[in-house]
Amino acid sequence: MTALPSPFLPSTEPPPSGLGLVHEEGLSLRVTYDGRELTRYVYRPWDAQLESPRPYFHPLHTLGGDLVSLYRPWDHVWHKGIAWSLPNIETENFWGGTTYRRGIGYAQYDNDGSMDHETFEHLSLRQDVLRVAERLRWHTQAGEAWFAERRRFALTLLPGQDAWALLFETAMTNVRGRRTLIGSPTTEGRDNAGYGGLFWRGPRAFTGGRIHMPGRTGADELMGERAPWVAFTGQHDDHGRHSTLAFVDAPDNAERPTQWFVRSEMFACVCPAPFFSEEIPVEDGETLTRRYAVVIADGDRGLDGAEKLALAGTEALAVLGEEWTA
Repeated sequence: MTALPSPFLPSTEPPPSGLGLVHEEGLSLRVTYDGRELTRYVYRPWDAQLESPRPYFHPLHTLGGDLVSLYRPWDHVWHKGIAWSLPNIETENFWGGTTYRRGIGYAQYDNDGSMDHETFEHLSLRQDVLRVAERLRWHTQAGEAWFAERRRFALTLLPGQDAWALLFETAMTNVRGRRTLIGSPTTEGRDNAGYGGLFWRGPRAFTGGRIHMPGRTGADELMGERAPWVAFTGQHDDHGRHSTLAFVDAPDNAERPTQWFVRSEMFACVCPAPFFSEEIPVEDGETLTRRYAVVIADGDRGLDGAEKLALAGTEALAVLGEEWTA
């Protein structure tokens, strides 16, 4: 039998490896690892106004494929994976749902604003690092523009830790025309409810998981503590494996070490909360900038392993300090 000439040899597409990106124009960025979905960044959500439409990361998977985020739980339908969310900006709510006000408690108002995507200024995937720079504008439910945001985030593999990191930066410029105060339910009078910031909601199975911070492991009693990092270890249903997420407060953030809004027993959540117990003023034209890292890993790493993940996340934050070119 005569051999086929080389141009006619059969060819098989090689399997995907490393990070991959699919841009669903006008909707989301899907990030893959070795062909499997790692996360999805929805930048134009379809949410009802009551849920304060804003970009979010969901689903989030470990490199091994385990799901470590929750979307729209029935108890708080405005919780979506990981999202930058702020519940108390004076009279306005950019978190979703009801608003806590001093002397009144929680009530529903027509004040659920939105963070609206305008454009991507940078989008690149090189050497297993995805870099994204985005412009957004924050509108109240009445349609007033209060903040112009330049958001940057990066996804990078951490081979030495068998993990990956989400690196997040927000630069919010006050365009409202006057000084604006950013607070929380705690600054409005509700004790130990200082949520607001980069908020993660974990899977239902993670309820009862362990919370780590430097030198300590516990649960809900760590609410409101100050630390440079916090990690959460939870166990999955079905196969019983564990996953660990480490959240890092960047060394150049103004409130470092920040207070943390953390829960384990009611449900799994972690949020570095810069506005936990004190309102922060942003003058007209002033820009407020905060940076964080989230490291996502397979397995129960224990306290020592969680600290190693946090250190790797701190080192990876250098990506946000680089100049990103087209």
